[in-house]
Amino acid sequence: MEQKQREVDEKKWVYDSSVDHKGRLPLRASTGVWKASLFIIVYLIAAQLYQKWEVVIVMKMTKLVTNLAIEFSERLSYFGIATSLILYLSKVMHEDLKSAAKSVNYWSGVTTMMPLLGGFLADAYLGRFSTVLISSIVYLLGLILLTMSRVVPSLRPCGPGACLEPRKVHEVVFFLAIYLISIGTGGHKPALESLGADQFDDDHSEERKKKMSYFNWWNFGLCSGLLLGVTMIVYVQDHVSWGAADIILCVVMAITIVVFCVGRPFYRYRKPMGSPLTPLLQVLVAAIAKRKLPYPSNPSQLYEVPAAEKTLDRLLCHTDKLKFLDRAAIIEDNEDSVEKQRSSWRLATVTNVEEMKLILNMIPIWLGCLPFGICVAQASTFFIKQGATMNRKIDSDFLIPAASIFSLAALGMIASVTIYEKILVPVLRRATGTERGIKILQRIGIGMVFSMLAMIVAALVEKKRLGFVEKNPKTGSMSMSVFWLAPQFVIIGVGDGFSLVGLQEYFYDQVPDSMRSLGIAFYLSVIGAANFLSSLMITVVDNITEKYGKSWFGKDLNTSRLDKFYWLLAIMNMLNLWVYVILARRYSYKNVQRRAAVAVADCSKEDGVTLISMA
Repeated sequence: MEQKQREVDEKKWVYDSSVDHKGRLPLRASTGVWKASLFIIVYLIAAQLYQKWEVVIVMKMTKLVTNLAIEFSERLSYFGIATSLILYLSKVMHEDLKSAAKSVNYWSGVTTMMPLLGGFLADAYLGRFSTVLISSIVYLLGLILLTMSRVVPSLRPCGPGACLEPRKVHEVVFFLAIYLISIGTGGHKPALESLGADQFDDDHSEERKKKMSYFNWWNFGLCSGLLLGVTMIVYVQDHVSWGAADIILCVVMAITIVVFCVGRPFYRYRKPMGSPLTPLLQVLVAAIAKRKLPYPSNPSQLYEVPAAEKTLDRLLCHTDKLKFLDRAAIIEDNEDSVEKQRSSWRLATVTNVEEMKLILNMIPIWLGCLPFGICVAQASTFFIKQGATMNRKIDSDFLIPAASIFSLAALGMIASVTIYEKILVPVLRRATGTERGIKILQRIGIGMVFSMLAMIVAALVEKKRLGFVEKNPKTGSMSMSVFWLAPQFVIIGVGDGFSLVGLQEYFYDQVPDSMRSLGIAFYLSVIGAANFLSSLMITVVDNITEKYGKSWFGKDLNTSRLDKFYWLLAIMNMLNLWVYVILARRYSYKNVQRRAAVAVADCSKEDGVTLISMA
């Protein structure tokens, strides 16, 4: 009878430690899932006009609108800026190819590393909703300042007449504006995506399956905003003015912040519980302090939260890897009570120990994804610059903006995510008998193969382009259609649909539950660190090739050898793929205890789920 009553309650209420906007237990029917996530994804798309917006058309439930709305806005803005940045730096700021590429990589690197700080603040102190709201306002301030740098006469790059270099005041205001946008992205990006994923209850079988689709549709929305960012916004930049485009981005961002706030009653919230790093440090301190103690013969003798003290938080099962950390959970035979041992950092629970193991196990995977991130960095720098040197005319009247060719990558990603979600996942679920179809790391590995192929195709196309330049230096590659770049953009977009989506899901799912925003930040830090490494590679390769002959990076593309650089990246990724496969095969997924009252598929070999009795 008690069991039946619990099942009825779980159908009505959400027992996953989340609360509603008034701090009460959330009602399942009126909060969370798609009805809340759509608001977040729409916001993502607008910032992506900066990236994408068609998710809104696909998701029909109103609550999903707010999450999607704010993400749409952010991605709309981000890609509207990012894809044109290298062109602005070279045409308006008069930077050479190497300097412009490195400036873009530095900005992209900072933008994707800042979420580490934003994610920590969201998880520990501010909460995800507050972090998104505050950082969105900072983002909007950056956009307003960027608009002023292009509209206010005294802040414009040049006055009337010829201009060989921009005004210093414009440089200061311009870079201050784009780095304010970086700070805004640092808070909103990790908190927003994790807030959207929080709308699904992991212990509810129906909502858990929807959550597996969430990251696919999130990225579908992201790419929709990207499409608008690299087509409509870039077109306005090229054919109207940079200032007009910035005004559009400001208006869209302001509107979607309002939409995001409208969805407040529908969200499920997780209360910040203090620094998530403290329990991890406690494990290290306790394990080192008890390093000489004998290991217990039975893991059940290790300390875990007593049944009477169990909260709604999920517990993790013990694993045999990194066993030296298990000593942190050994109860010492002395006069001190368990409570005193815990307060003095001499005792940690099995769950805390396993959370520390999760973080340590993720480090090799994070490192193994960096070469893939370096390949992704080329799409928004050298790929765009290649397009600017080629024939972009469709007819005698219409000229495709160079940055708009990036839309092909977005189309490739939309296609791969849609096919994966609607065709591959159902087929793989039937074939493997698991909820996910294939493991997360397998999905990431498939994307790495596509990124390697994209570098090979890019090298062959660039070699052909240089052949045109050699035959006719005057017209150069203008006799070669920009659509020769289509294959490399589409292939890298398809790869992103596997790897980038997989990385988001992996880092959100595999981190401790108290670090979900930081988990998204870890994913973004892969791309950020890869951007810094890409800049470093350009510098190192430039110095080495110049020392032993002619540099691969000249003043412009026609005097450079990007084809050789692409071959270097392809070889590097091929070697890295072998290492990644070994790491993925040895990886142990999070082993979560779930209530037996909830119907859970037997996916212990894939997701590490263990059923426990709540009696």
